[in-house]
Amino acid sequence: MSDTPDPELLAQLEKRIAAVKKTHEPDPKEITNVGQMEYAWRMIIELMVGICIGFGIGYWLDVFFDTMPWFLVLFTLLGFAAGVNVMLKTAKELQQDNAAQDAGNDEGK
Repeated sequence: MSDTPDPELLAQLEKRIAAVKKTHEPDPKEITNVGQMEYAWRMIIELMVGICIGFGIGYWLDVFFDTMPWFLVLFTLLGFAAGVNVMLKTAKELQQDNAAQDAGNDEGK
């Protein structure tokens, strides 16, 4: 028995593996939809985190300085503004990804 592999058998095996991989490839449309849903959840979480952090800082400052609604309102609004800012950056990132994907699809045609 020889230790060297048979090139013909290896080529046949590679063809069979490629055929099996091709049947198990996901549909590109499914990947895009899942990606968009991930971006949507990411944007919602970014907004909520900004609001919650602002609320927490404002509440803590109000308790510390005994000025009850002033810092709470101020920092909650600042947290909202920060969350919206991060959401806009995420939307810009999504737009750039879609443009790059569309450019890649146009090149393939």
